[in-house]
Amino acid sequence: MNEKTMTRMGYVLSGLFVLFMLGASVTPKLLGLPVADETMTALGWPTGYTLPIGILELVLTLLYLYPRTNILAAVLFMGLLGGAMATQIRVGNPLFSHILFSVYLGLFLWGGLWLRDPALRALFPWRRH
Repeated sequence: MNEKTMTRMGYVLSGLFVLFMLGASVTPKLLGLPVADETMTALGWPTGYTLPIGILELVLTLLYLYPRTNILAAVLFMGLLGGAMATQIRVGNPLFSHILFSVYLGLFLWGGLWLRDPALRALFPWRRH
């Protein structure tokens, strides 16, 4: 695959990740939509954590969009996603639809960066043998 195609695919993956975070996770939490509080309650979190988590997700998403801080944001996002995965495990949710959802998001997060950043590809090369 050539460099131009990899870069484009990277921006698509990163864009999908950002759109998901802003549309399905950050916005409901920041707007105080009932679905956000209901989801947090179902996962065993007090409703008072909904807004701070939404703010954290927004800050991390903005850091991810900025090229100078996108690697830092990706590392911090993995901590957040790990906590989300642990919560899903704790409440006994299904494996592929809930528990592994953080892994799916992480693949889009890091896959987008890896495809569009030659320095990251040099650090973590894809080996064919």
